[in-house]
Amino acid sequence: MSRQKHLACGGIVAMLLTSTVLAEDFSGRLGRVPVDNRTQSTVAGLGNANAELDGDRLTVDGEFAGMLGPATVANLHMGRAVGVRGPVIHSLTVATDRDGEISGSVRLRPEEIAALRAGRLYIQVNSESAPDGNLWGWLFSE
Repeated sequence: MSRQKHLACGGIVAMLLTSTVLAEDFSGRLGRVPVDNRTQSTVAGLGNANAELDGDRLTVDGEFAGMLGPATVANLHMGRAVGVRGPVIHSLTVATDRDGEISGSVRLRPEEIAALRAGRLYIQVNSESAPDGNLWGWLFSE
């Protein structure tokens, strides 16, 4: 192999080794979503969340305020479609107060990554006053 071809190949290999995959950013607004008419008076508050997908690692951070009862859990759910409830797929960390922060870093399976990109993943914060869901927010690509 000529010296020029060898240098060109070396340059291509160096570029491939030093290039990084760009992370994808997602965000969502956390809003009150009564499960039914009888729970309308028990849900209140607002919040927001940001998420970054780097490879298969999703890092979430957000905040909320104004809930009627302290937060109990926060989870990442996967719905069958945007706006449709689905099962818990990962737990997040949440401040157990009426105002606080949400955070977490989880590994997503390929089908969960596809659901995230399709807008089917959402964050749900439950509270003492609304144990079936106080704040919900679907994550959408920025």
